[in-house]
Amino acid sequence: MESTLKELSNGGGVEDMYGEDRATEDQTITPWTFSVASGYSLLRDPHYNKGLAFTDAERDAHYLRGLLPPSVSNQELQEKKVMHNLRLYQVPLQRYMAMMDLQERNERLFYKLLIDNVEELLPVVYTPTVGEACQKYGSIFKRPQGLFISLKEKGKILEVLKNWPEKSIQVIVVTDGERILGLGDLGCQGMGIPVGKLSLYTALGGVRPSVCLPITIDVGTNNQQLLDDEFYIGLKQKRARGQEYAELLEEFMSAVKQNYGEKVLIQFEDFANHNAFELLAKYRTTHLVFNDDIQGTASVVLAGLIASLKLLGGTLADHTFLFLGAGEAGTGIAELIALEITKKTSVPLEVARKKIWLVDSKGLIVSSRVESLQHFKKPWAHDHEPVKELIDAVKAIKPTVLIGTSGVGKTFTKEVVEAMASLNPKPLVMALSNPTSQAECTAEEAYTWSKGHAIFASGSPFDPFEFEGRTFVSGQANNAYIFPGFGLGIIMSGTIRVHDDILLAASEALAAEVTEDDYLKGRIYPPFTNIRKISAHIAAEVAAKAYELGLATHLPRPKDLVKYAESCMYTPVYRHYR
Repeated sequence: MESTLKELSNGGGVEDMYGEDRATEDQTITPWTFSVASGYSLLRDPHYNKGLAFTDAERDAHYLRGLLPPSVSNQELQEKKVMHNLRLYQVPLQRYMAMMDLQERNERLFYKLLIDNVEELLPVVYTPTVGEACQKYGSIFKRPQGLFISLKEKGKILEVLKNWPEKSIQVIVVTDGERILGLGDLGCQGMGIPVGKLSLYTALGGVRPSVCLPITIDVGTNNQQLLDDEFYIGLKQKRARGQEYAELLEEFMSAVKQNYGEKVLIQFEDFANHNAFELLAKYRTTHLVFNDDIQGTASVVLAGLIASLKLLGGTLADHTFLFLGAGEAGTGIAELIALEITKKTSVPLEVARKKIWLVDSKGLIVSSRVESLQHFKKPWAHDHEPVKELIDAVKAIKPTVLIGTSGVGKTFTKEVVEAMASLNPKPLVMALSNPTSQAECTAEEAYTWSKGHAIFASGSPFDPFEFEGRTFVSGQANNAYIFPGFGLGIIMSGTIRVHDDILLAASEALAAEVTEDDYLKGRIYPPFTNIRKISAHIAAEVAAKAYELGLATHLPRPKDLVKYAESCMYTPVYRHYR
């Protein structure tokens, strides 16, 4: 068992077949593919390519003479050059494409760049730019970055999984592309989301890229614009529903477990509401599954709420929450808030839910509507007269916290924000919908309309805003705070199921990372510059809770889980080749 832990502590939680991660940075390693990579093939292998950073000795040993200019560089200089070139681009999509090209050319330089410049590059490789990339994915597609499993592969999914070159997979992010961010059904072009999420698992959480697998399940699309597009890369048919859809997903889930084992983490991403809830409910007791839209969003928002109590005062149970949006994100957040209130006060869950109100497209969710509600909305139908408009719901419910998960931009109007400010000395306004164009309001609007009294957080980033001589730095309730560290904690502990208490532990760990300096700036999330440290602490708390619940299988439990998490994290510095 000791030798197992030794391997895990240096290999990012997965067997290190070639000894690459057991080597120190100054030791030599062998650049294996299926054989020793050399010459032209070595320069075309993103896992080992270093470009001009190959030393003279390495160029001689691996037949690279003449294939590279004579200059020998280093990773730091390469990083400086790439950042200079990226900053010359005026269009965010051009930066995204340049970063994807780098990832496919030089994997370690890509992750080094992302880690060292995370606040600048996170909006490039993920929201908001990834939304535009998905919309245009058919036009910018060059080479596969993950697996595409369509209805054509029904009955052969296990064979398809075996086509992927890496065999020791520990994290899968899968989408069917039906609800990409706030952009709707993008079909097969939703692949940009799993690719982006997994790059963050590595950069922010230290999960080795070789154990990550992006997957898109293509069952068609109901987006007529895509169906009419000659460059669309997916199945040109309407979406499969019902039994056909369920059978394909069942085969996929079974094949994943058969091929990769019990402890592969499957993250559902951007499924439509009806499928998201059903898939999570169906597989959470038989597979290691996690829905980032329901559980990840809930965990990161709860962390912000816990942190905000230092500014708002009181406990969660003392506050009243009003949501605009009652889909995956809204109901997921609401349920985790209620669970946290129950945990802290010991009141029944049904009582805790009474502090939380939701507004959907038909108005306030109240008990008189219960017969017509979808099942996941029914727990939130409280006794109250019907209210149609959000502004009237604010005036009636008098919330201290307003949370937007509607996917519809500009819905927190001036009247709504002013009403929140009139009811509360420090109203908490969270406009969480992505991308930026779909945000319920901007940071500038929230601060201006509340006359600087609001505490504001959003799903996509906003620049600092100066109001009446004070600079406000808004928080970003980005799931990237949670899922990378959460995933690392699951992997390093060998956890076999995701329990709600593990999500609560992740939220509390993130909230604990907010400093007094952050509070002074009005932010309820820490800066992303410290994200690797934050992820290690989240991973440690996730693992600790898994061990406490008896769900962890990597035994014995390490004494110092934070140090253990840090030792498991992938670092993208160049290695020296024999």
